[in-house]
Amino acid sequence: MPGLHARMAVRRGDFTGAVVARCAAEVPFYGELPRRTLEGEVTRSITAVHDLLLRALREDGVMGPGELTRLIEWSGRRAEERVPLEAVIAAYLIGAEVWWQALSETAEPEELTGAGAKLLACLHAAMPAVVLAHRNAQEDIHSEDKRVRRALLTALLAGQPYVELAEAARVTVAGGHEVVALAFESSPPSRLVQSSLEALAGVPVLMDHVAGIALLPGSCDLSGLPDSLGKDVGQSVFAAAAPAVGPAAVPAAAAEAGRVLELVQRLGRPPGLYRLDDVLLEYQLARPGDALLRLAAKLDPLADHPYLLETLRVFVDHGHNRRRTASELCIHRNTLDYRLHRVSTLTGLDLTVPAEARLLQAALVATDLT
Repeated sequence: MPGLHARMAVRRGDFTGAVVARCAAEVPFYGELPRRTLEGEVTRSITAVHDLLLRALREDGVMGPGELTRLIEWSGRRAEERVPLEAVIAAYLIGAEVWWQALSETAEPEELTGAGAKLLACLHAAMPAVVLAHRNAQEDIHSEDKRVRRALLTALLAGQPYVELAEAARVTVAGGHEVVALAFESSPPSRLVQSSLEALAGVPVLMDHVAGIALLPGSCDLSGLPDSLGKDVGQSVFAAAAPAVGPAAVPAAAAEAGRVLELVQRLGRPPGLYRLDDVLLEYQLARPGDALLRLAAKLDPLADHPYLLETLRVFVDHGHNRRRTASELCIHRNTLDYRLHRVSTLTGLDLTVPAEARLLQAALVATDLT
């Protein structure tokens, strides 16, 4: 179609201007670009696609290996520039619409069917190549991003220099953070955990999925984390959090969160979110030494009376409330009073004396820990 090719060639500027204007108006990504970028790189790319469409009108084939290679190169470059794939596809479709409109205004009736068929053939050849090239480039970029982010988190946890890594990862680490240690019943897909945490935080989250350590913004409300993350991964979640006032405090916060997580699991606590204040007494008692063993030994006289140990545990768990304890154990109040009296007699610690009652409660924790 040499005649149509010549007539469409003179409309090159009109075509490019119309596509750029519609992309800026209809596609959010392009609408946020600076004017100089639209008039520069974007305009050059659209002009190049226009030239490919023109060549298709002039030649018998549609798109040969050379043209597809150029499209693949452009798509990879767009991915490297962080252009979303959906924006790229939208731009191609807008270009096709504008090209068809120009064809409708320029082609003779007998030329229009053939020109339309060539446009569809070009789209059929180009779109799969564009999508595949863009996705391959994105996968390479994501792999590199993940590597850099892992290196950044490793540096922060170790107290090593992190500024250059943060710049490479395009992650802001200045300010406060919440360091969260996580444990699951079974290993969920890491991508699912990552997506859930980032939805909660609203920003990219640094996470070591092997160690189960995540770094979230200090402003993030973690109260709903176990429920939201548990729902997303389909299982119960144990989480321990510790604040870090800045990057330098991250190693200590990570160590604290890890110890709290280990402690609540050793104590058989239910899934949920824990902080140091939730297990302050237990945390202190967990320090190894003779004192812990001697404290646990306070309950040795109950070793042959497991029902008395169970009664004491339920009594303590219910805040020394006798009615609730008796109801939990399905026994009469008189039976409960008898059992508690036996506990006091055997251990030599009187539950009616606050100091001795606290000692018995601590002895229960020490028994669980040893």
